Amino acid sequence: MKNWRINLIFTFFGIFWAAIFARLIFLQIFERGFYQAQALGQQMKLEEVEGQRGEIFFKGNTKSLAINKEKWQLYLLPKEIKDKKIVAETLANILNISSDSILLKIEKEKNFLTIKSKLTDEETEKLKNLNLEGVHLEKVFGRYYPQNNLASQVVGFLGGDGKGQYGLEGYYDDILKGEIGYKEEVKGFIFSDLENLKPTENGSSLYLTIDYNIQFIAESLLKDAEADLDIEAGQIIVLEPKTGKIIALANFPNFNPNEYSKEKNFEIFQNGAIQKIFEPGSSFKAVTMAIALNEGKITPETTYYDKGFIKVGAETIYNYDKRVYGQKSMAEVLEKSINTGAVFAVQSVPKDIYLKYLDKFGINEKTGIDLQGEIFSINTNLKNGKEINLATASFGQGIEMTPLNLAQAFCVIANGGKLIKPYVVEKIIDGIGTEIETQPVILEEGILTNQTVTQLTTMLINVVENGYG
Repeated sequence: MKNWRINLIFTFFGIFWAAIFARLIFLQIFERGFYQAQALGQQMKLEEVEGQRGEIFFKGNTKSLAINKEKWQLYLLPKEIKDKKIVAETLANILNISSDSILLKIEKEKNFLTIKSKLTDEETEKLKNLNLEGVHLEKVFGRYYPQNNLASQVVGFLGGDGKGQYGLEGYYDDILKGEIGYKEEVKGFIFSDLENLKPTENGSSLYLTIDYNIQFIAESLLKDAEADLDIEAGQIIVLEPKTGKIIALANFPNFNPNEYSKEKNFEIFQNGAIQKIFEPGSSFKAVTMAIALNEGKITPETTYYDKGFIKVGAETIYNYDKRVYGQKSMAEVLEKSINTGAVFAVQSVPKDIYLKYLDKFGINEKTGIDLQGEIFSINTNLKNGKEINLATASFGQGIEMTPLNLAQAFCVIANGGKLIKPYVVEKIIDGIGTEIETQPVILEEGILTNQTVTQLTTMLINVVENGYG
């Protein structure tokens, strides 16, 4: 009886251990991959890795306008910090920010806290010598503008939120920014060769039509104008008439994109060439003459008698200098910048025809330039039927446009009658090296005849050589 019980116990334990052994074999061999993956998954996390932002270069890749520069970033691991107040006060002294704000962030965030992402060299050196628990430095790539103020309104800047603001940085933000990829991290070790993870892709780089040397000269001229003429603001646009390429686009005043956060008046970020409306004044007389010439209403030799003023309804228009010029040709009107002569020319053209020409010259719409924030004026006052409004518009008063609108209109005269779309990016090279070249875009052709262009060009040469308007 006793042997029977002993045999039963041994049999039971034999079956028990055999079952365990069989289960171990099953787990080790058949489900090994499943449990390995489950164990690894508990220790593994996906790390977002953003591709580098595309860079921006002047024409011919001669100088860089916006690049990525290695910088130091300060971050905290609050769980490692023993004396939060001392850490906050120490960092505040180095970074020149409020210790209370740092302390509040430390109290609120438990795991990871970025304090400053773009440290100066001086700040970095001081922080390296601290040896405080929970205070860490790491290298990151930040945006850097090596030309400082040069072409600042053209390039814009990269904001603290990682989004492009103004200019090229804003307009091309979607293609400049790199594509986010993922890497798997296990206990602090990053495995970049694991399969089925999305790789990072760098953003596209921009190569401009703007010539560094001409841009530099243009901005120097504006700076000289401030000293000599006490100007408050100004723009210089150098535009290739046949292609629409912007060779220079200078603004005064300007700013340093590396220190954009120091600016108190955000208007300085605006590109006056495309974001400021103005009355073009006497320069617009050339457009009025072009329209009247093209419609066959006048010739350069057509004369009229100037009395120093002209009545338009109940209003009286005078010459800017109040002079009486007497008998003058249209060529002389342009040369001497005679207001009443421009009124004579515009009154020879039917109102609806004149207004259609303004649309053809691109006056009442955006030019379409590849920069962020372009505005325009639709000049509704010219369409209300009042003769006085058209009369003053003939010499550039009571009509509004951006400086680039005016430059685009003059290109119609210079290129033989075509409205061309201006642009600043000559080519784009994406993150894998594919190159896309910008082609000139003609918005409208045949605006002026060859005869009109020839006549008006001769008249404008006389203005430069002999005129003062």
